[in-house]
Order: sequence, then C-alpha cells, then structure tokens
Amino acid sequence: MDEHINTAKENGLSSPEKVNGIVSPTLTNEVSIQKGRSSSTSSQIVISEDISEKTDLLMDTYLNGDSFHHKKCLDGDDEPVVETEIGKIRTLHYSVSETPPAHLLVLFALQQALLSVSSPLGVSIVVAEVVCAQKDEVIVAQILSASMLMCGVATFLMTTFGVRLPIFQGPTAMYIVPLLVMSSSAEWQCSETYEGINPIDNSSILLTVVGNNTAVPARQVILANIARLSGSLMLVGVFHVLIGVTGLVGVIIRYIGPVTIVPTIVLVGLFLFKVLVKFLRPSWLVASITCACNLVLSLFLSKKKTPIPFWSFHKGFHIFWFPFHTMFSVMISLLVGWALSAVLTVSGFYTDDPASEEYLARTDAKGDIVARASFFDIPYPGKLGGFAFSTAGFLSFTIATLMSVLDSIGDYSACARTARVTPLPRFAFNRGIAVEGLATILGGSLGCCHASVSYGSNIGAMGITGVASRSVFQLCGIIYILCAVVGKIGAFFITIPLPVLGGTSLVMMGLFIGMVLGYLETINLRSTRNLAIIGIALLLGLMMPYWITNNPEGVNTGSEQVDTLIKILLSNPSFVGGFFACVMDNTVPGTLKDRGLLEQMKELDGDSSDQLTEKTDYMEGREVYRLPFLPQAFRRSKVARIFPVFDTVSS
Repeated sequence: MDEHINTAKENGLSSPEKVNGIVSPTLTNEVSIQKGRSSSTSSQIVISEDISEKTDLLMDTYLNGDSFHHKKCLDGDDEPVVETEIGKIRTLHYSVSETPPAHLLVLFALQQALLSVSSPLGVSIVVAEVVCAQKDEVIVAQILSASMLMCGVATFLMTTFGVRLPIFQGPTAMYIVPLLVMSSSAEWQCSETYEGINPIDNSSILLTVVGNNTAVPARQVILANIARLSGSLMLVGVFHVLIGVTGLVGVIIRYIGPVTIVPTIVLVGLFLFKVLVKFLRPSWLVASITCACNLVLSLFLSKKKTPIPFWSFHKGFHIFWFPFHTMFSVMISLLVGWALSAVLTVSGFYTDDPASEEYLARTDAKGDIVARASFFDIPYPGKLGGFAFSTAGFLSFTIATLMSVLDSIGDYSACARTARVTPLPRFAFNRGIAVEGLATILGGSLGCCHASVSYGSNIGAMGITGVASRSVFQLCGIIYILCAVVGKIGAFFITIPLPVLGGTSLVMMGLFIGMVLGYLETINLRSTRNLAIIGIALLLGLMMPYWITNNPEGVNTGSEQVDTLIKILLSNPSFVGGFFACVMDNTVPGTLKDRGLLEQMKELDGDSSDQLTEKTDYMEGREVYRLPFLPQAFRRSKVARIFPVFDTVSS
C-alpha cells in the first residue's frame, strides 16, 4: 500500500482529490474535512481526532475491499492522514461538454431514446381516445409522429439553447389528466363510430352520429376536438414562456411548495388508473407477465450485473459484467410481453372477433397500419386542422403547466448533481422554463394536445452509465425527429398490443407516484399542520370527482357555461386537491423550513446547505450554462439585463 503513497509523492501531486489518477471520495456531512498543510510533494486530507473511530471503520472497510491507504503525518502530528484510492468511485466517462467517439455517441443516444419511447406512444393513444380518434388509425399515427417530433425538437432545444444540461423532454401524465377529465363531460363524449360510404367517391369512411341523429364523417369531429385543445395549449404555452422570460419562477416557488405539489401530482398519478385498466383489460395475463418481468429486472436484480461475452485485442475473449438488464428493463419487458402476445396469437389463444375486447391483445390487431402508412409523413403546424379555444382546456392546461414548472426545477437540480457541474444559476432556470414554454406552443401547433417536460428516468440512466455528454442528448433528439418523419416507424410502434403497454406503464406510473412522494423529505412530517393539509387535499381530490360524476345535476348556477366550467374543474382531482393545499399552505401559519420552501428556494438560487460542510468535486463550472455564441458585448448590454435568461457581466 505504501508504494502508492510514495508514487504519489514522487509525481508531485498537489491535490488531495487524486491518487494514481483515481478520484478520492468525498466524505459525508458526518465527517468534517479540512485540508492539511500544503506540501510540494504531497497533499493530505486531515481527519480530526473526534471522528477517528469512524475513520478507523472506514479504513477497515476499504482495507478489506478497495485500496485505502493511511499513515502518520510526517510532521509529527498525532492526527492520521488518509489518502484514498477507491476503485468503485470514479469520475464520469464523459462530462457535459465532452463528445464521445462517433460509434459510441450513436449507441449512447439510442440507449437514451429507447428508455422513453413508450411514453409518447402511450400518451398518443390516450389523446386519440379523448378526441374520439381511437378507430382512425391514420390520425393515431399522425398524433404519434407529431408527439415524437415535439420530443425531439424540445430535447434538442433544451440541451442546446435552454438549460444546456443533458435532459430529455417528453410528454407526461400532468397534461393527460386534464384530457381525461374533459372526456368524461357531456361536451366531450364520443359518439358511436361505424364504417360507412362516402357519397362523393363511394369510398369507405368512418361515420359518427351528432346532434339530432345526424351522421357526419368522424374525422370532422376529431379535427374539431383537436383544434380546441391545440388552441388552448398554444395560449398556455405563451404563459409558460412568460414565466421563464420574466423570472416569475422565483415568485411562484415562494407560494407553491411540497405541501401543494405532492397531493396535486399524486392525484394525477392515481387518476390514471382508468387509463391503465383500459390497457390491461384485453389480457391480464400478458400484462401481469410484462409487469413482473420489469419488476424482476429493475428491482429484484438491481444489484446484479449481466454477463456479456466480449472480445478485445488486449484481453481476448472474456466476460464483461454490465447492468444491462437494469438499464433496459422497460424495453426488455416490453419485448417479452410482445413476444408472448405473438405466441398466444399464433396458437389461437386469443379470439379473432374484432368486436371483442380481447382482440386488442393480438399482435395482428393493427397489422395493416404499417403497410398503409407512408414512408415519409412530415408533421407541421396546422396539419391536423386549425386552432380554436376551450375555456376548460385552457384552465386545465394552466394548472398542469404550473406543476410542470416546479417539477422541472427539481429535475434540473438533480441533473446538475448527477453531471457533477456547479448548481444552476437563476438565469439557467429561467431559460430552461422559457424553452419548455416554446415546446408547449410547438406541441399545440402540431396537434399533439399535450406539452413536454423533463424526464427523471433519463437522468437516473445517465448516473448509471457515467455518460453525461450534452451531445448524446442532442443526437437523441435528432433520432426522435427522424422517427417522426419516417411514417412507417411511428406506425410500427402503434402495433404494440395494449396489454404490453399497460404492463410497462403500470411500473412506470407507480415509480412516478413514488418519486413524487419523495418530495416529502424536505418538509416536517411531524407537523400536524402539514399532515392535515396533505391528507385532506388527497381525500378531497378523490371525493369531489366521484361526487360530480354521480351527481351531474348537483351544480346549477343558472348559466350552462358556468355550470360546465365548474363541473370540469371539480372533476379534476389534481385541481381540487392542489387548490385546497395551496390555499391552506399559504394561510395556515408555518415556518418556511417546516413547509419545505427553504430548501426549494435554495435549489432555485443554486445553493445547497450541504455545501457548507461537504466538499463537492465538480468537473465543470458555470460556463456549462452559458450560451457560447453570445458575444461579451451583448452580455454587458441593457437588453441582457432586462431579460433574466442571460448570463450578464458588469461593464
């Protein structure tokens, strides 16, 4: 062990962070770290005597496993000097500003793209059901293409011009719940759709009944529904942009904290059980096996690694151990469920009656859609019709936007910690939110009927792989754009059986709810005030939608439009629970620390209390968030100072 120390001295290491090229681990808050006396031949980490017992335990642990070197101070001090060489704790393979070689860059980008491909697919199917297009496979394919294009463009914009961190942007449940709530109202009820004859050219088209039993082309109703949602979403996108450009993030975050966020978003996740049941019902068998496969790979085997045969010039044929099954648990379980559905379809286990619900579990239920899809189908604004306005849709999307802003703030901070860069400055938060708003406007113009937010799962995968390159996520965005343009790719994803999607979505939505509950760690859970507000908010969020569904005539103000608006708001569990929690959290006395607002404000300010006692080994600094193409003169200008989205410098 002393050989490593002597080697370090001979090489003249002047930093306590590396010994033989290995980064030393940073001790936790329980261990107070202070630098020893500087020397031209060595650097030392001095550990005070009051924690010597803990240090000895750490020494014993690493002496039995990884290399851990310690010796007495050469100056005669009684305090032990610890130098570490921990093989398991390593730097990132690629930092934010680094670009991997071309062949690795493509593989890393494909990996991140595959992690989230099921989300736009599942959301597109839900949107199709809301706008009454579930039987119009062409419209479904176009919605999916538009959704994937928005994911690609939003991800590229976020990593290049937004917060400039490796963050994936995609659809989320926050924007789906308002759609589900509206679909339950009388205004948005879908009529029975059946095949008919087009009198113009005698072709086969889908017809639907509206008004006084009048049959009209179903696509006419579908495009009208998409127009109302699209126009409302575009207006919300303008509001979303203004939140970032004007710096309103700092104002909102002082009034909406974890006590409000947790019940609001948890109710979003719980309300989605209706969608899950629709996906699972055609075949509970396939859905259960798909879900079980995902749980086994991601949870039961999370500590294991996959043996992968590998050959290289240096080592020849050998086994490479890599957590492949954990990183790709969603995709593996999806493929397993898909294969099982294919076997059950070929064996005749499923019915071949298209009128039966079980028919949707067959792999050939939508097999002809790939053949009918065009090779190139470029989504563009207005392709799915014009733009209208819906008051209920606007209010619902606005609530979802406020929640997504707060969720993005947490994701940005988590990504910065994972990528080992300095905490985000305020201008980076503002610019990231503004870019998300631009993506919301784009989503409305394309007819997606939903916006995009940052994904936490891709941040977790980045931490596992050690690849935090911005270039990887930029290429990932380009891959999604290509998938949107090539129509047959989007159509191919639609052929995935619904029970397979339901099995994977069950795990992901459960994880989503669990992650939201993690926000509670920042509040005082012993406070009766906090527990009462959260508990009552959850209860009201479940009660009011149930009551309004069973008593549609319970609201009668004399105005049909007002009645409809109130019913839609009361049918939205996240609005009911979130509104109650927000009002109570800002009126009932409580300290900022107990409410969790103190930590939330520190995240916005790029501050963290643990930095006072823990040394953080950053790989890159504030320059990561700076737009490199802006000249120094602009950063000194008055324009840059007016809009808090730029990194300004004093004249």
